[in-house]
This record gives sequence, C-alpha cells and structure tokens, in this order.
Amino acid sequence: MREIKAPRGSTLTARGWGQEAAMRLLMNNLDPAVAKDPENLIVYGGKGKAARNWESFDEIISMLKEMYNDETLLVQSGKPVGVFKTSKDSPRVLIVNAQIVPRWATDDIFWDLEKRGLTMFGQMTAGSWIYIGTQGVLQGTYETLSALARKEFSADTLRGKWVLTAGLGEMGGAQPLAVTMNDGVAIIVEVDREKIERRLRDKYLDTYAETLDQGLKMKDEAVSEGKALSIGLLGNAATIYSELVKRNIVPDIVTDQTAAHDLNVGYIPEGFTVKSAAEMLAKNPEEYRKLVYASIVKEVNAMLYFKDHGSRVFDYGNNLRGRASEGGNTRSFEIQGYVPAYIRDLFTIGSGPFRWVALSGDPQDIYKIDQAIIEKFYYDEHLVKWLKLAREKVHFQGLPARICYAEYGQREAIGLMINQMVRKKIISAPVAIGRDHHDTGSVASPYRETESMLDGSDAIADWPILNALLNAISGATWVSVHHGGGTGIGNSIHSGFVLVADGTDEADERIKKVLNADPGIGVIRHADAGYQASKKLLRKGVKFKIPFEK
Repeated sequence: MREIKAPRGSTLTARGWGQEAAMRLLMNNLDPAVAKDPENLIVYGGKGKAARNWESFDEIISMLKEMYNDETLLVQSGKPVGVFKTSKDSPRVLIVNAQIVPRWATDDIFWDLEKRGLTMFGQMTAGSWIYIGTQGVLQGTYETLSALARKEFSADTLRGKWVLTAGLGEMGGAQPLAVTMNDGVAIIVEVDREKIERRLRDKYLDTYAETLDQGLKMKDEAVSEGKALSIGLLGNAATIYSELVKRNIVPDIVTDQTAAHDLNVGYIPEGFTVKSAAEMLAKNPEEYRKLVYASIVKEVNAMLYFKDHGSRVFDYGNNLRGRASEGGNTRSFEIQGYVPAYIRDLFTIGSGPFRWVALSGDPQDIYKIDQAIIEKFYYDEHLVKWLKLAREKVHFQGLPARICYAEYGQREAIGLMINQMVRKKIISAPVAIGRDHHDTGSVASPYRETESMLDGSDAIADWPILNALLNAISGATWVSVHHGGGTGIGNSIHSGFVLVADGTDEADERIKKVLNADPGIGVIRHADAGYQASKKLLRKGVKFKIPFEK
C-alpha cells in the first residue's frame, strides 16, 4: 500500500503556488488520515475518488510539477489528458468528472463505463481536491441542526432533545459532534464497528453501546439531565429504527446519513456484516441490490411512522428517499429534504460552506485566521460561536483546515484578510481557499440543494455550468464540474473552485473577482427563482449588475 502525505512548509516543489496547492491538496485527499480507502484512491461518499487510477495520479503530480505559470492542465474524469498554454490569469487546472449524456446517465451504464476505465466518480470534493475530512460536512450539519432548533423548537440549541440517525462514515461521522455542539443527544446507528472506533478515537463520538437497551438508557439519562451526549450504536439502521417503532419510542429528530445513493457499497442490508455483504455482492449482485432496497424501504417506513407521530424527520441529501421510492415505497417523498426545510434561507443570501486549508501544514496558521475572523466579525455571534467551538472540538485530518458558513460580502472580506496575513508573514505559507460543491449557486440537485425551488426550476442545470465558467474567467486557481455527487448518477450537476492566497497583489485582484462572483451567482439564482431575501440583497447593493426588475 502506498502512503500519500502532502508536503508541508513554505518551500515550493512546483513552479508556482497554484500548481503546488493543487498537488498538495490532491495528495491530502489521499492521506490515510483523510481518505476512506486511499489504497483504491477512494476519498469519501461511496466510491468518490481523487484520481482514476495510480498511473493517472502519478502523471497528474508529474505534470503539476513541470507546468509553467501560464499553462492549464485538463483532467478528464480523474485522468490528465493535456496541458495547454493559456495565461497567468487562467486556472492552472480544469477538472470535469463523470459527465454522461443524459439519456445514458444511469447507474448501470455509468458503473460499467467506470469498470472499463473510461470515467470516474468524483463525488463532490473528492475529485476536485478540496476535501478536508469530516470537518467539511460537520459545519453544514451543525448549521442544519441549529436552523432546525430555531425553526422547530424556537430555541438556540437542542438541549433536552434527542436525535436518531445512522451512518458514521466519511460524511455521517460528523453527525455526533454536530449534535453535541448544538447541546443535543444523539444515537447514531452504525453497522461497522471499525467506524465507531474511529469516531471515538477522533473524538467526534463520545461513547458507544452494544445494544439498543444500553443506548436508550444512556440517552434517557443525558436528556433528563440536559447534557450533550453522542452514542454510537452497533447495529443495522433498518433493524433499529423498526424496533423503536415496535416499542412506540418516538425521537425528537430523525434522519440518516448512510451513503444510500450507492447501492453497491453505501448501505448494508439487514442481516449482513460489512464483510458478508461484500461477499454477497460479489456472488449475486442482483439479489444483493434487492436486499438493499428492502432494508431501505423498511427504514423509511419507520421514519414515516416517526413523522406521523411528531418527530421532525428530514432527508439529509443522500438519496434515501429516492432509493426507497425505487424500492416501492410510495410515501418516501413526504419526508422533506433538509435544504428546503432548514438551509435555503442561508442560500438565498449567498451563504454557504466556505473553507480554507493551510498549505504550511501548521495548525497555528488556522488558529491565527480563526482569531482574525473573530475580531473582524465580532458582531456576528453565530459565526464567532462556531469558530470558537471548532477550535476547541475539531480534530484536524491531514493539512489543517477550517470551514464556516459565510455569506455574500463576508467571503471576499475573509479572502482578502487571509491574503494580507500571508503577505505580512503572519501565517507561514500560502492558503488554499475553496468551498463545498454543496453551495448557494453551484449545484442543480432536485433531491437536495434545489429541491422545491419556488419557481419549479429544481432540475435546471445551467447554473452550476455558469458558475464554473464565471469562476474560471474570474481567476480561480482550479475549477471543476461534476455529475452525481451527493445523490448519485443522474441526479445532480455541480461545480467547485479553489483559489490560492499567496500574498501577492495579483491574488488580491483574483480574490476580489472570484469571491464576489461565486456567491453572487447564488444570489442571482435565488432571486431569479423568486426569493425575496435574495431580491432584497440585490436592492441593498452588490458588486455586479443585473437586468432591471419592473
């Protein structure tokens, strides 16, 4: 097994910081402390990969090291296909992953093409080289639960409430800490003991239970005392959820964050361990899928029971409802998605998951940026609270990084501040600034980010393409367009970018353009769909022009 770790420090091994940052973050995605299955280049989210194969990985690294500062590398579904002379202001890398002509965009066709070595599933930040470990989804889960507390319970926290959920993988593993950071209690069902042990080691999870009775006892004690506690419960989600129905135990909040979008490896059916499931899949894949569908339907039936009996139940964007519907459940879409339920108000004002990575590898660089943001945005109590909690509780994986929900205007201000800190040597090396693909104007995903848009434009995918094109001509260091992330093949188109703050005046100009354009198109997208908060922001003043609105 090859062990990949990104270089640290301020010494270049490439011809420029754009190429260096792309190389370091690609390597960081495959750091054993970061990736789900680095030996097979899988980063997270089922089979989300950083490169198509090891030969492609090696060639990408080699080309990045040799490229000049006016050249652009093209990556076609995880494989480098050429370097072109462009300009210093152009992206150093352009990435397109898993694009399939719509009529052919099915699981069966895609995974057959993938098996033949012709394409690659890049998930979201896996194939765009800006994954930052479980912290990446932690902050979004924290924001979702915080918004839920305000909307459903008219409270600032989840104190005295308990959450039932499932999945402690690369994404789901953030759930226990997100709940306890909101002062709640969580039981997280996980079939893989190793994942429970990993989350305990990384302090994302407080404790674990071998049996449901043991877990419920710990939950009851914590709720009655108003304490925050996360409990990993070894078991199968379909089994545990259904057993709670039999006992008429109704949680306050119910969701699921297994990788249900991937029927082959993302959801283990009842009666199987991870090992026996893999054996069954290899032996009889058709029968295996039937068993997966049956278990998903059983779990969703239980979730609908909880909903009917007062639980706040939501789909957390893993296509669980879609898979249940395919399996014959006719009510699965009565469960609302988390974006229209809780997060869309943030998207309408250009707010979403904004992140940065210290290329130095020095955690102190992240802590200094944290403090600078706290001092600059002292009046934003929610942002300040998050940054203080993150410093106290978040375990860095690979290169130190931070994420926060930042809105239009804030992103540009933070970016310029970071670049100035690099210029003044307050921090020890350049910083890579990016975001999740799951953002305000960068995705079309009718089962998640664009579910239930006011004007019915859920499936309109022009916006992520416009977002990628705009970021590219605005000066982003690399730009990516993916298909299928989050909800699976055929269900989403999305884009991402990374921008390097290297302390130069030229970086200032790129930051001003990219960090205005990227959230700005999100404001326009939601205003175009009829959201009043977006229109109000446009009237208040933005750094771009829009058609006159009568």
